[in-house]
Amino acid sequence: MAFGITREQVDAWKQKIDQGEIAFLTHYWYDERFPNAKTVTKVGCKDLNKLIQWGKRYGLKKEWIHHRNEGYSHFDLLGEYEQRILKEEGLLQSTTLLRKK
Repeated sequence: MAFGITREQVDAWKQKIDQGEIAFLTHYWYDERFPNAKTVTKVGCKDLNKLIQWGKRYGLKKEWIHHRNEGYSHFDLLGEYEQRILKEEGLLQSTTLLRKK
């Protein structure tokens, strides 16, 4: 279950994807299968080959991509993967508030 994001944030994420960028969207999240995960970061790109190559840099497998018919296929980053990748991408600062709550 996703929460803590606005329609404008989702639309901005989709717009970046549509433009062929690697786009990040972090939001609060709860799934009983992952009780320690408080947030998830979705990383998407319209160009699946670009997304696959981006993921390889971080040890992500192409099989982990959530393929979406509407064109917003993405990786879901959780836990240590999420923290490490956001830090390496220089985006951890922008999600610090999410982590403290």
